[in-house]
Amino acid sequence: MRTSAFASSGVRVATVLSMCLLGIVSMAWAFGQDATSQANVAADPQQNTAAPLTLTLQDALARARKINPEYHAALTELGIAKEDRVQSRAALLPNVTYNTAFLYTEGNHTPTGRFIAANGVHEYQSQGNAHQVISLENLADYRRTRAAEAVARARAEIATRGLVVTVVRAYYGFIVAQRKYASVQRAAAEAQHFLDISQKLEHGGEVAHSDVVKAQIQAQTQQRELQEAELEMNRSRLELAVLIFPGFNENFAIVDDLQTPEPIPTFAEAQSAAGRKNPELRAAMAALNQARQEVAVAWNRFLPSLSFDYFYGIDANQFAIRAPNGDRNLGYAATASLQLPVWNWGANRSKVKQANLRRQQANIELTATQRELLSNLRIFYNEAQTARAELDSLNQSAELAAESLRLTTLRYQAGEATALEVVDAQNTLTQSRNALNDGQARFRVALANLQTLTGTL
Repeated sequence: MRTSAFASSGVRVATVLSMCLLGIVSMAWAFGQDATSQANVAADPQQNTAAPLTLTLQDALARARKINPEYHAALTELGIAKEDRVQSRAALLPNVTYNTAFLYTEGNHTPTGRFIAANGVHEYQSQGNAHQVISLENLADYRRTRAAEAVARARAEIATRGLVVTVVRAYYGFIVAQRKYASVQRAAAEAQHFLDISQKLEHGGEVAHSDVVKAQIQAQTQQRELQEAELEMNRSRLELAVLIFPGFNENFAIVDDLQTPEPIPTFAEAQSAAGRKNPELRAAMAALNQARQEVAVAWNRFLPSLSFDYFYGIDANQFAIRAPNGDRNLGYAATASLQLPVWNWGANRSKVKQANLRRQQANIELTATQRELLSNLRIFYNEAQTARAELDSLNQSAELAAESLRLTTLRYQAGEATALEVVDAQNTLTQSRNALNDGQARFRVALANLQTLTGTL
């Protein structure tokens, strides 16, 4: 009795000491974690301490458009092309300038001076000049700049749609990486649960030690897969962050909308939209038009050009409205000039040959673009259609794999299944979940690729 009481008292003392020791260790661990956190904040004053920013796909696209260099390069080219058109149009219209000059000629004791072309020893000019050039070359050049602007606008649209594909791929790639990490977490927990079951059954003499070894291998494998999944999730987060943030920022979250797939239009609708809205086709057609106008510019250099000038102001020996004798110095003059190109050593004809070569190349590129458009339209549409059709099957496979794992685990506990069957069911479930995630992201990317040809349908 005393021995039993003493033993019971010793157990209670040991229990109390163990709880105290556990409390001390927990406090030390918490203190260490707090010190580590403070050290990290001190090392990085911009550490993610605020609530994460939650972004949708449209938010990510809007942010990417503000900072993407390729997209802004296309917009810059469009802006330059617009200004070229403005300058070319200005060359077709009259322009006005104001000229002021003073001419001094060496005197020879006469009012005219020594130079026969001088109007006097002192000559003052203060005139406004309205100048107009009429030339078919300038008109063709204006049409060329309009075509160049159309090319730049189409290429800006190509850059916009290409940026959409890039952001969609990164956005849903991050979502899939997050999902795969969660799937591997569940798989690791299931592997640990299976290890616990096999160890209990081994202690009860119901299974062999080989089952425990198999379960341990599976648990270790899932732990390694978990580390790889975490690495991939962090990599995809950084890839998306580079696209949408001007500075380094990892403190954000995105909305998972893969569960709501968008509908696919019919092929006839996609084909009609591609014919009307495809920017690559518009760019090729505008480039051909630009090449044709360059040919017109080159040919019009063989034609004469006419210019007019109208002057109004002072051109007199006194800088005054009236001369000393009372005559009025203000007056006007007009000139008209006709320029006929005669000989320039074949330069104009060489420019015509250059322009014709560019036109031939633009025509070849247009036909190639048309063929490529038809091919890509069929490829992208089939890709999107196939990815959409597989979603239901992938979702059903994931549900069946989860049910298969549950039933196989119960059969193993009842002694009706082997450890290999359980491990195979676990791997099948992980593969099915990953395949579903990949299939959902594949459909979104395929739809974005289709919309590069058709625009938003």
